[in-house]
Amino acid sequence: MRGRTAWAAAGGAAVLVLTTATGAHAEGRGDVRVVKTVVNGGGNVIVGIAKTIRYPVDITVKDNSGAKGLTHVSTFNKSSAYTFATWNDDSSCTKKSATTSVCRATLTIDPAWIADSDDINSNTVAGVWQVNATVKANDGDYWISDDIADYKVKRAAQLTTVIAPEKAAKNAKVTVTGKLSRANWEDLKYHGYAGQRVKLQFRKKGAAHYSTVKTVTTGTVGKLTTKVTVTSAGSWRWYFPGTTTTSRKVSAGDTLNLK
Repeated sequence: MRGRTAWAAAGGAAVLVLTTATGAHAEGRGDVRVVKTVVNGGGNVIVGIAKTIRYPVDITVKDNSGAKGLTHVSTFNKSSAYTFATWNDDSSCTKKSATTSVCRATLTIDPAWIADSDDINSNTVAGVWQVNATVKANDGDYWISDDIADYKVKRAAQLTTVIAPEKAAKNAKVTVTGKLSRANWEDLKYHGYAGQRVKLQFRKKGAAHYSTVKTVTTGTVGKLTTKVTVTSAGSWRWYFPGTTTTSRKVSAGDTLNLK
């Protein structure tokens, strides 16, 4: 399996640390086991171009002598074994019973470090990731557990909506435009996302919810455009449901008033 690199901070300076993904296995000594793992509260991890993302991994550990804690946590793309997430070797455990504790590790992704973390296009590392961990019991039992949870690390999306004109007579046609873009982890900019199906939604003035009117495919630079017939005043927006590698996104609504 291919090696990968990850950045870690030591003494305030950035240090390049070489790590390698191990083959799938589960081994150790004694009866200590991981019985449940929840990453980021069960949600996707969305990474943009600037904000450092920190997210929890909650690992339920069971042993007849009681769980002591975590000695290793790692995470990486399930297919390529590349990663740009780091664990700072810290965790805390909450005792649930004499035999069971929930231990929390916090993982960190800094977009500024992503492009230097591997020798491939870092955008391809988005998708399904797995978690590995080594757990320890009070009696010295330990267990090396691979692939204890799967979750998705996704590129953040941006989406805009513009109505023109913003005031029109009933039964007139207006143009709704917008743009779908997503984070590029190589140059830390947002680029248009082409060939994606995006839903145009409308909420009548005074209504509580939006309803989908039609679906439009983004153009070569992520642009959206369509014409609609005005039936009433209200707000229009675009809704992108997301993909395995890119986050779901709902644009802010743009209001259309009747003349």
